[in-house]
Amino acid sequence: MVHTITLIRGDGTGPELVEAARRVIEATGVKIDWEVHDAGIEVMEQHGTPLPEHVLESIRRNKVALKGPITTPIGTGFRSVNVALRQELSLYACLRPCKYYPGIRSKYEDVDLVVVRENTEDLYAGVEYDLGSEEARRIIEMGKGKIREDSAISIKPISVTGTRRIVKFAFDYAVASGRKKVTAVAKANIMKFTDGLFYRVAREVAKEYEGRIEYEERLVDNMCMQLVQKPELYDVLVMANLYGDILSDLCAGLVGGLGVAPGANIGAEAALFEPTHGSAPRYKGMNKVNPTALILSGMLMLRHIGEKEAADRLEGGVAKVIAEGRQVTYDMKPDRNDPTAVGTGQMADAIIRAMEEG
Repeated sequence: MVHTITLIRGDGTGPELVEAARRVIEATGVKIDWEVHDAGIEVMEQHGTPLPEHVLESIRRNKVALKGPITTPIGTGFRSVNVALRQELSLYACLRPCKYYPGIRSKYEDVDLVVVRENTEDLYAGVEYDLGSEEARRIIEMGKGKIREDSAISIKPISVTGTRRIVKFAFDYAVASGRKKVTAVAKANIMKFTDGLFYRVAREVAKEYEGRIEYEERLVDNMCMQLVQKPELYDVLVMANLYGDILSDLCAGLVGGLGVAPGANIGAEAALFEPTHGSAPRYKGMNKVNPTALILSGMLMLRHIGEKEAADRLEGGVAKVIAEGRQVTYDMKPDRNDPTAVGTGQMADAIIRAMEEG
């Protein structure tokens, strides 16, 4: 079977990372017809936007995409391409596995958890009113003295629909992945209506999985402490947008940082796989940056399209190279100035050899 997949090269170091990941994915033997597109600041002059419509059309048609990192233009009025892709394609679930691989420099070793983040609402819905606006003034009046007059306002929508969908995604992922527990994270002791709704709906969904998946709740501040003290107690974490953004980076820090943190944004009609780090434009063309996060995002993509055996071999190759610690980029060496560090392409070559050796 041949899979047609959209490949977005990104900008900055994106193209070289994408090329490294593409070679590793193809080395698994899975047949892929890549439909290559560009997006980001480097196409703005030609198309007038960092996200041309033909890129969206390609993803809608193929249902699956692998994307390199893309720079968000500053001071141009263009929104983040990453956010725009999630909104335009209704990619409501952000999946962030955080797994420790022996050989990575970290204070923690027994970590293998997954953050499931709701992507479409909460404070990131973009419903904001500036200081002095008529909308802000009306809301301040509605607050009856609880809001200072010199305030800007952000609205935090949490819906039954959005919550049910993301919590069900987390439970279904836990079942499909052989995981045992889902922990809902919120701050319902303070935000009793919005975060309280999140918990109420999560409890309803959890009843559908009784006897198969354990369910528990943690307040977000306590969850941060728990993750630092005993991350091995947790499995799948599900939460609204803002908390998910924060905790997913915290969890990535437990296992070595964003350089080894894969990601996926998944909706009912399409799925987009990408690393969680930025485009590092200052390293563009230097064959220096770590390709692990994008390669592991490719592993998630292979699982998504049903190529589990290939995904397992790819992950095994990555784990072997990291454990040996020789053919890795500078950031994975104990000394970042270690002259034995290899480049982006050379680390990809090492992973391919490791897969071939089995």
